[in-house]
Amino acid sequence: MERYILSRVLQGIFAIWGVSLIIFLAVRVTGDAAALMIPQDADPSEAAFIRQLYGLDQPLHIQYWVFLGNAVRGDFGRSYRWHDPALKVVLDRVPATLQLAVSAALVSILIALPIGVMSAVRPGGWFDTFGKVFALMGQSMPTFWVGILAILIFSVQLRWFPTSGRGGLQNLVLPAFTLGWASTAALTRLTRSAMLDVMDSDFIKMARIKGVPERWVIWKHALKNAAIPVVTILGVQWAQFLGGSVIVETIFAWPGVGRTIVEALNNRDYAVVQAGTFMISILFVTANLIVDLLYGVIDPRVRYD
Repeated sequence: MERYILSRVLQGIFAIWGVSLIIFLAVRVTGDAAALMIPQDADPSEAAFIRQLYGLDQPLHIQYWVFLGNAVRGDFGRSYRWHDPALKVVLDRVPATLQLAVSAALVSILIALPIGVMSAVRPGGWFDTFGKVFALMGQSMPTFWVGILAILIFSVQLRWFPTSGRGGLQNLVLPAFTLGWASTAALTRLTRSAMLDVMDSDFIKMARIKGVPERWVIWKHALKNAAIPVVTILGVQWAQFLGGSVIVETIFAWPGVGRTIVEALNNRDYAVVQAGTFMISILFVTANLIVDLLYGVIDPRVRYD
């Protein structure tokens, strides 16, 4: 068990390092950050001073090793725009991103699991048809379009929810539903498929022969044995929640890490982009490790030795 966890942690560190290298090179392709920090009619000596101050006059490989050495200590530099340490700027917005991601995951689970299970219990029935149509709609409607449509209907026309911003529960409903919509469709189809495979198993037939109540057969025995692929897709969707939140946070003006990274990219704020990407990578790797460890909790037959 310990060897497996150590191996997964090392793989996660390697993945984070690869992400840091790609982002480091990508953000510098967008242009010269020093040009945004000085007036257009500024003297060339001022631009040279800014580049020297932030280390932008060094070769790329020197800049990267300096950045990597500082990042290990939690120092990503200072933000060009917010004039605060980049890590502080990102950490201040992590709670908002996690709140949105967790809420979207709950929306997806609470909607997808019942529809997927009930569709598998009575395949070919009217509820199964409804589940298929629901899944098709969810996978064919882009996230940004769902968000704009939700604002138009529930905020502009009905005035039930605010159009943007972070506040109480009302501010969270539309962003969470929008972010969880597409993943709900995929989770519904996977739950239905996994349940159909399990419902034909011998132990389900034996449970019914013994007189176990049908609700226990479905929600305890069948769903538990169909849970591993469902948990796997939830781990993948967690990454989609963190990545997709960039679009949703921008649409709903949600003050999270994704929107902050977009603003930093527009301003070529290298430090904040790199710190934000690091943070999302760490959250993603941690979530995948937790999902892998949950396999042994769900199914005692899974061993890591």
